Amino acid sequence: MNPNAPLLFFDSGVGGLSVLRPTLELLPNAPIVYAADSAGFPYGNRSEAEIASRVPALLGRLVERFHPRLAVIACNTASTIALDHVRSALDLPVVGTVPAIKPAAKISKTRVIGVLGTEATVRQPYVDDLAAKFAPDCTLVRHGSPELVELAETKLAGEEVTVEQVRAATQPLFDAPHGDRIDTIVLACTHFPLLEEELGAAFPRVAYVDGGPGIARRIAHLVEDEPWPSSPPEGVLVFTGPPIRRPLESILANLGIGQILTL
Repeated sequence: MNPNAPLLFFDSGVGGLSVLRPTLELLPNAPIVYAADSAGFPYGNRSEAEIASRVPALLGRLVERFHPRLAVIACNTASTIALDHVRSALDLPVVGTVPAIKPAAKISKTRVIGVLGTEATVRQPYVDDLAAKFAPDCTLVRHGSPELVELAETKLAGEEVTVEQVRAATQPLFDAPHGDRIDTIVLACTHFPLLEEELGAAFPRVAYVDGGPGIARRIAHLVEDEPWPSSPPEGVLVFTGPPIRRPLESILANLGIGQILTL
């Protein structure tokens, strides 16, 4: 294994940085390529057929260009729809991102769990399968919120996001049947941990669970004993089209990302 072979992270936008951050805590010297499909953003409003064909094709191009040792689909929508297609198309390990229903079921006292994601993610049969396997005694209340995706991108771009905006985008989850008994929310979109502070202020009596730390541990396990550079190399951020917004340079710098490219 070439020590300079990167980890490739892929998302529709910059929400997958919530997966990259805990990964770098475990693998601080890992070379990083983070790809944001700005030309296709947002995925939550696209058809399943479109995502199932688009994601493998884009990842194939990224693998040819950057020769990663492992790919991470840091997007719940893309993972629940296209993960099997990607694994069939690529000859390297691929880690997906799925709603963290298992850890949520372990901590819920009321046995009513909210699943907050994109419209495409929350309607997937994959979510039903996870619930049947890991939370059979729980009631799942789902809400797809494209507004929260936009708010997360806005926050990361350094613009103001208010607790009131986040509350309004999330409130339908609690207004749904059984919503008043929710005590745990699965953040089933990698953008949403970026808003955990605002969510906590808006709904303080709820526990929030996301898959980022678990995904990071899975990545670290798969690359265990592989060689790395002696110091962290400069990370790369790749957009597939015009940048959605220019993220804060300080945030990227804290993650070691210094190059911004277009595919």
